[in-house]
Order: sequence, then C-alpha cells, then structure tokens
Amino acid sequence: MTVTRRQFGPIAASIAATGMAAPALGQQTSENVKWRLTSSFPKSLDTLFGASQTIARIVGEMTDGKFALQTFGAGEIVPGLQVLDAVSNGTIECGHTYTGYYIGKNPSFIFDGSVPFGLTPRMHNAWMMFGDGRKLMDEVYDSFGVIALPAGQTGGQMFGWFRKELKTPADFVGLKMRTAGFGGKVMAKLGAVPQQIAGGDIYPALERGTIDACEWVGPYDDEKLGFNKVAKYYYTPGVMELEAVNQLMINKAAWASLPPRYQAILRYACNYSMTEMLASYDAKNAVAIARLVAAGTQLSVLPDEVVKALRTALEAVLDEEAAQNEQFKRIVTNWRQFRANQHRWFSIADTRAENAVYRSER
Repeated sequence: MTVTRRQFGPIAASIAATGMAAPALGQQTSENVKWRLTSSFPKSLDTLFGASQTIARIVGEMTDGKFALQTFGAGEIVPGLQVLDAVSNGTIECGHTYTGYYIGKNPSFIFDGSVPFGLTPRMHNAWMMFGDGRKLMDEVYDSFGVIALPAGQTGGQMFGWFRKELKTPADFVGLKMRTAGFGGKVMAKLGAVPQQIAGGDIYPALERGTIDACEWVGPYDDEKLGFNKVAKYYYTPGVMELEAVNQLMINKAAWASLPPRYQAILRYACNYSMTEMLASYDAKNAVAIARLVAAGTQLSVLPDEVVKALRTALEAVLDEEAAQNEQFKRIVTNWRQFRANQHRWFSIADTRAENAVYRSER
C-alpha cells in the first residue's frame, strides 16, 4: 500500500492534534525505533492477522522505515491469549488482541470488545468518540500499564456452529461451546459449559468432540478454519456480538518513549486498520456465506424463545458483575444509557430503512 497526498490529510490533522506543527511531506525525525508486534491471531487468518501487517506497513511507509514494527503470529513469541500480559510486563512493546480474552482479569474489558445485545460498530464509535467510552476505558487500560488504540473491527458476527439443532433454551444444558468474552457467561446461565480456546485450536477440538459447538467471527474466517466440515448448523442472528473491536495494546513506558510524531502516525495506522478490516469482512463474508450454503451448510435462525432467554441471561450477568465491581458498575450504567438511545435512534432510521429495502428486492 502507498499512502498518497490525498490520504495524508487525516494524518496531518492527527499530528496537529498532538500540539506539533505538521512537518512537510517527506520530512522525517532522526529517531530509529524498532518494536515487536505480537498478535492473538494465527497468520492463516489474513484479515485478523492482516491488521497487524497493515499497521506495520503504514508506520514504516510514513517514517521511511525509521519506525519499524516486526509482526508475529499467535504462539511465535507468546500464546494468543497472553498478549495483554506480555505487553503489560514489558516482554514485548505492543500486541494486537481482543479484550474479551481478559475479562478474568477485569470484566470491564468487555466494553471495548463486544457485549452481547450491545452496540454495532457505528454505535461503539459514537460511544468512544462522543460519549464517555474513551475516558472510562482508558481508566481500565491504565491500571494494567498499557495504552490501547482501536485497531480492527469485525462488524456483526454469526451466532455459531452446532452439531445439533437448537430448538429451545433447554438445548444449552451441558453443551460444551467454544466462545470468548461475555458470551460464555451468558450461555452458562442457560446451562452451557463455555470453553475459551484460541482460534487455531478450535477445529481439532470440534473434530474430536471435545466441544459440541463453537463461534469465531463469520463466514469468511469460519470457512478458512473448516468448521463447516465438522458441524452442520450455522446460526444467525449473531446477537452475542454485533461487533468485535480489536486493540493495539502498547506498553505505557514504550509509548511514552516515542516521539509525538510517531505516536500520531501509529494512531493513524490503527485507525486505518479499523476501516480496512471492517470493509474487508463486509466484502468477503457476503461471498463466503453463499459458498458455505452451496456446500451443504444448514443456515439456521435462532428461535425467538432462545433469543429472549439469552437477553434475560445477559442482563442478569451485567447486574451481577455490577454488584461486585464498582468500576464495572460505573461503566455499565453509562453504557446502558448510551445503548438505549442508540437502539432507539437506529430502530427509527437505519434498521427500518434497511428492512424496507431488503423486502423490496426481487
């Protein structure tokens, strides 16, 4: 990718926001910086792992290679689910990951990842940029000694792959399902046994019968991982993840050591990766779902009774966490009010308009 002068506009604005005068095109600082960037995702998932490569490429291009990010896939330096620890303790300068993997350390992490029955990508951006989301989440990150920059967005996901049909909430009892984040807590309320497994390890677990069901992202990645070969039923709607934001987590001391201009460039690169990943999934998923169905996948719709049971379980889980954690309580109170306003507005505008358009198609 080559960054053009037209694309440079947002970068210049970002640099100006740091309080520095934007240098002329081509002008560079003298600092040479080399960081390692580890990912929670395997290299085989070109869209998820690709966000790390995009960030590294843009940063390198805009600094004439003086700020170099060397990318590593899950397991090459640290396991995929240990990126936060590695960044926090300074083992590595930065890592690309999903906050839902770390709710055992602080449940508040989920609000910058994906909360079931929550916000769409646009709604989340609104909460982070024009609500209190950024301030509230930065307090969480600060307690772990990291800076987090939004650096990837999957958009709406599917509910998951199942060996057997889901007919009633009772079908969750004893079901062993790979799911991350709050999805596991919610399904446990219905009797499921959630399993948190890194992406590259899901297929063998499903194939061996160690798990009965799984969710990952959507048709494009799920097809690449081969879930359709060992599970027949693919369920929608993806009410557990209307979005999933990924973060570039940066060690706080390493961030402070960067020249302000490099900080601004890194922010821009992460912002670009957000747009690129969402566009990529939107384009690829639309084609992949058709391939899966043509190959025999049974595209299924969750019964209303199941959706209602999941929603009730979600609100109970949020209330329980709020009762135990004051920080979580402050965030969920703010988030719920923002969600209510957003859902009301989108139901008036986008949702009705989109449904009307889909119904009118022949």
